[in-house]
Amino acid sequence: MRARRSLPIVASAVSVAALLLAYTAAVASPFSAINAAAKAGPIKTHRLRGGISMLEGSGGNITALPGRNGFFLVDTGIAVSKPMILKSLRALGPGRIRLAVDTHWHWDHADGNGWVRAQGGDIIADTVAVQRLKQTIRVVEWETMFRPKPATALPNIVITGDRTLHASGETIRIRHYRHGHTDGDISVYFAKADILATGDTFWNGQYPFIDYVTGGSIDGAIAAANANIAMSTPRTIIVPGHGPAGDLRSQAAFRDMLVTVRNRVAALKRKGMTLAQAQAAAPTKDLDATWGRSIIGGTLFTALVYRGV
Repeated sequence: MRARRSLPIVASAVSVAALLLAYTAAVASPFSAINAAAKAGPIKTHRLRGGISMLEGSGGNITALPGRNGFFLVDTGIAVSKPMILKSLRALGPGRIRLAVDTHWHWDHADGNGWVRAQGGDIIADTVAVQRLKQTIRVVEWETMFRPKPATALPNIVITGDRTLHASGETIRIRHYRHGHTDGDISVYFAKADILATGDTFWNGQYPFIDYVTGGSIDGAIAAANANIAMSTPRTIIVPGHGPAGDLRSQAAFRDMLVTVRNRVAALKRKGMTLAQAQAAAPTKDLDATWGRSIIGGTLFTALVYRGV
């Protein structure tokens, strides 16, 4: 897939929600709550297939492939989780992190870049994601202003097109999405193990965050979900940005939910409803028990979709 170029967040849904609730009273913003949960841990390791594991608990999921020369990671999590991440990796194999890929710029997937690079690891990211990491960006929903990262914490291998790598007996395919969750999303596919790491283009069992400030949209999110379906078979293990490891069926259910909410909210907006009126109409009410138990609730997700229809 070719990317369209422009520049203009766990062990389970229930456990993440519990962690956030536990910290809400003590911290100033959702950003701080998520960081506090990442600091508290734990990091849970799920062994998948072909020596590949998924680490949950540092914001976004981390995919880890050990090898004789060290680790290959997909995403680096939140920096405050560093001691727990290293402990989890030591249980999987020896060596340091040699190479990591950022699926996109968001801090809960790329905040660990600084310490990974400080230990001698290389970081790969899309050129747009790197530009985002250099900018000052206000994300209203997280009540946070993200500041430019220092050069020592930026990815040092910048790509504009798809890339194929070979590590620890695996053929690793890095592929670009069009604008979806953000405007710099990439997936990582482990061909031998048949494992697809999607970043935040897939939130298993959860409403996703859509970052309109940096190029995301509901239509783009649906297109990315369809791309994940096209890249998968019934055997494929799919590592989402958030939530438990999934498969083709759970990815399709996620796509269907996105389409359903998009159509409902679009119908309300065509009737002339304001955002507040659309939220009061509760277009996600019958879906919230399944999809709204974690970081993004039905009211916020309605607002995110309303913005893009």
